[in-house]
Amino acid sequence: MKRTIRRRRLEAKTDYTSRLALIKSGMPRLVVRRTNRYIVAQVIKTDLAQDSIVVGVISRDLINSGWPENKKGSLKSLPASYLTGYLLGKCAKEKKILEAVFDMGMHRNIKKSRIYAVLKGFVDAGVKVPHDKEILPDEEKLVGNQGNREIFTSVRKRLENGRERNKE
Repeated sequence: MKRTIRRRRLEAKTDYTSRLALIKSGMPRLVVRRTNRYIVAQVIKTDLAQDSIVVGVISRDLINSGWPENKKGSLKSLPASYLTGYLLGKCAKEKKILEAVFDMGMHRNIKKSRIYAVLKGFVDAGVKVPHDKEILPDEEKLVGNQGNREIFTSVRKRLENGRERNKE
């Protein structure tokens, strides 16, 4: 007897085996998704198969933290990914989330990629996530060339000082 494949699995949107393992851990999940223009990172808690977003950040929020308006086309770059994870980590600590598990969904497992740059930023903000240090990108790759180095350091300083988001 053939088994029917679930719709979201056919559409390559959900890996139910890994999702079940992450939900069974009982810990909040750090969920990272990539779009064509941005990086979306969220901390999600699951209760009885109902997901609720505790805190979420999109890389376009970096514009409020000092990312130059003329460089908004690079909001899915490696430095922007790191800073998005760092911003999410700061917001998660405000919500008393001290540990999480990493959920990369259906993204390919490519070490030192943008997905892992978000994880590095999240961990550098002070939230515990089990991971292997070899998969994280190097500091040199994160800051890039001299022009990006100035942007990266200024935005990171602003995030460290607590001016994360423009709360309206």
